[in-house]
Amino acid sequence: MNRQFADYCCELLSTQGPCVAKRMFGGWGISVDGLTFAIIADIGGGEKLWLKADDAVRSHFEAAGCERFVYVGKSKTASMGYYTAPEDAMDSQDAMRPWARLSLECALRAKAPKAPVQRTPAKKRAVKTTQKSPRA
Repeated sequence: MNRQFADYCCELLSTQGPCVAKRMFGGWGISVDGLTFAIIADIGGGEKLWLKADDAVRSHFEAAGCERFVYVGKSKTASMGYYTAPEDAMDSQDAMRPWARLSLECALRAKAPKAPVQRTPAKKRAVKTTQKSPRA
């Protein structure tokens, strides 16, 4: 994987803070303050910048024509919560800024503590008691 491309992507994403690119699974993970919000991977078609997306922002990426991260595993096709950056966003920090922000917000939501699941108490089972008749 190309370090120059990783450095360029960090520069594009740096509007969100100092970016760090680390080697990860044959590609790169890009993080700000320890939160990975982008990756660089080649799943066919060359290296691409993939931005984190969740249910709250997925429609923005899909509306922009971004490609979902889908790969073929050993026994099945799987996907991850990442989409390619829009092509025009790859041209400048200003164009990338809103997409980088959406992705960082996704990483923050993913890290946020989950609300505890409220469980209703299990119903107590009725205990059968047998009364013995008094002996005569």
